[in-house]
Amino acid sequence: MNDTPRIYVADLSAYNNGHLHGEWIDCDIDADEVREQIKTMLAASPMPDAEEWAIHDYEGFHGITISEYESLDRVVELAEKLEEHGEAFAAFLDCYSFEDIDDFEDRYRGCYKSKEDFAEERYEEDGTTKRIEEAGLKSCYIDFEMVARDMFISGYSGIDRGHETLYVFSDY
Repeated sequence: MNDTPRIYVADLSAYNNGHLHGEWIDCDIDADEVREQIKTMLAASPMPDAEEWAIHDYEGFHGITISEYESLDRVVELAEKLEEHGEAFAAFLDCYSFEDIDDFEDRYRGCYKSKEDFAEERYEEDGTTKRIEEAGLKSCYIDFEMVARDMFISGYSGIDRGHETLYVFSDY
């Protein structure tokens, strides 16, 4: 499998007449270049005057669904974001809509083994653990399972991809 997000664009005129004609197109180029490749593929069609096409397959999008008539601008934008941010971006779209993609960098908090690991790191980063210890208490008694539960009820979302891979996003 190719890691570069790509789509298989089928010639619908050929398809509807029992011929398989299409092309895999890498989406690491701009949308106009994708359109040109589609135009070239249609010009080589076994059917005269072929002009209709559809996306019949895709790969490298980390679980993001690409519809048959997805906008090429959107497909290329998704590919760009995946190239830049990897699977974390695909996880982001599990929580949020396509319209929110510009918020990814502001909302992404990182990849953790578990919600508890995230909660413990937040306590370390914001000084809560240090303040607890300065007050004469032992931080080992903090129930990070419950802390994480509260954090994910009121301000964070997590997408668990298995194998100790949890992508965390801020909801505000």
